[in-house]
Amino acid sequence: MTHFHLRRALTAGLFAALVSLAPARAETLDKVTFGTNWVAEAEHGGFFQAVADGTYKKYGLDVTIVPGGPNENNRMLLIAGKIDFFMAANTLMSFDAVANNVPVVTIAAIFQKDPQVMLTQPDVKVSKIEDLKPLTLFVSKEGMGSYFQWLKSEYGFSEKNVRPYNFNPQPFIANPKSAMQGYVTSEPFAVEKAAGFKPNVLLLADYGFNTYSTLIETRRDIVEKKPDLVQRFVDASMIGWYNYIYRDNSAGNALIKQLNPEMTDDLLAYSVAKMKEHGIVDSGDSLKNGIGAMSDERYTSFFNKMVKAGVVKADLDFRKSYTLRFVNKGVGVELRPNKP
Repeated sequence: MTHFHLRRALTAGLFAALVSLAPARAETLDKVTFGTNWVAEAEHGGFFQAVADGTYKKYGLDVTIVPGGPNENNRMLLIAGKIDFFMAANTLMSFDAVANNVPVVTIAAIFQKDPQVMLTQPDVKVSKIEDLKPLTLFVSKEGMGSYFQWLKSEYGFSEKNVRPYNFNPQPFIANPKSAMQGYVTSEPFAVEKAAGFKPNVLLLADYGFNTYSTLIETRRDIVEKKPDLVQRFVDASMIGWYNYIYRDNSAGNALIKQLNPEMTDDLLAYSVAKMKEHGIVDSGDSLKNGIGAMSDERYTSFFNKMVKAGVVKADLDFRKSYTLRFVNKGVGVELRPNKP
């Protein structure tokens, strides 16, 4: 399953860029390569923060980040043994791996809430998700195969008003009676800049679309042969995310902008603010168990919803898609302010 939150295309050369922290004593550090699923942005900030501020190094790791993009497939590099860890978009990717006997497993969930939203124009009165039904809905092909099937089964939506979303906000801006998919961390910002109005935002996670997002995957053989390395990578990544969300994230942002020159300070600040406002990274189970938290109950709930929606088959052994071995340990919770 492909990552379906594509934004604007950037230069092809950027996608092959590598980020690494050059250690003073490389011989003492374990070399690790981590592939993301899109170009450098705030939604990956904790990983870049852990590279830039030396957190990975403190955990004995020399981490290289390989950014993704529309012409990259870092998950295939993981499967082929070329990289050690990969950032998957959501839980459906994990289910798909099991269905296709792909030997990867999810070891942590950075986002407790999927950032997927539907946007409407300010004059449209939207108090609940059902209010979207009469509108023209701009939905991507990938969205039609995932969250829209849930909207159909859970809320009775129909395809009759759906139009293709090609990651261009102009059709939405031109149609006052429409709604457009997006990420809460970016598309509302882009629409406000382009159209001069602040759109209404409905976060699907707040209406029951309870997939995890921004997962860390690795191969099963790494879990079996190098569990200590996996634990250190997970722990250091969680520390990086606490520092990025709640503390001075200037080092992480500098690294993001170095790799992605089109990234701006105001978009980075906006994205971090929205992640905090909506509890994207830190809410629910993570408040007690730490960023990256996962639970059997949450996986079971989402699996059952996807079975009902016809997205996955009922006989899928979804529990093979993840392990709780490396999370729920409260790593880094002391770094959170008193009021998250």
